[in-house]
Amino acid sequence: CEACHGKRFKEEILDVKVGGKDVAEVLDMTVDDGIAFFREQAGSSTACQRVVNKLLPLQETGLGYVKLGQSSSTLSGGEAQRIKLASFLTKGQEEKPTLFIFDEPTTGLHFHDIAKLLTSFDMLIANGHSVLVIEHNTEVIKRADHIIDLGPEGGEGGGSVIYEGTPEGLVNADGSFTGAYLRGL
Repeated sequence: CEACHGKRFKEEILDVKVGGKDVAEVLDMTVDDGIAFFREQAGSSTACQRVVNKLLPLQETGLGYVKLGQSSSTLSGGEAQRIKLASFLTKGQEEKPTLFIFDEPTTGLHFHDIAKLLTSFDMLIANGHSVLVIEHNTEVIKRADHIIDLGPEGGEGGGSVIYEGTPEGLVNADGSFTGAYLRGL
């Protein structure tokens, strides 16, 4: 509309600014941009430092590209999983030991973001939680403590336990396509 110029906020809301930016401009920032912006403001505001502290887990789980005001309905399943993970990481060690189950969380991620996600998993484990991951990415498989390889095929031709044990043992497992692939690396 003419009053808000497409920003979807009333004029009195848009008049409130932090570091010269209104709420619409802040919500249009990516997580990475938001961290940089609020870090600049943090010297004069503990509230800005708290915002940075809340945004860092999003960045650490590979979501630095997501806009702060992005609708949750536009997120992929993997992005939604990582937002839940980031939310939990902000709580730190306050939570009781929890089992986290992730279904192919690396789908669509750049290799750099996969490394960030694995670091987040390590943080959960260090805080006494357990992580179960259903995954085809070999970097994730190699980092696992324990693997259950199902197969030999997918769908109707799968469902049998081909191997159970460490990643090192998987490379020698008979009938494991995953093991054969890892052997070739």
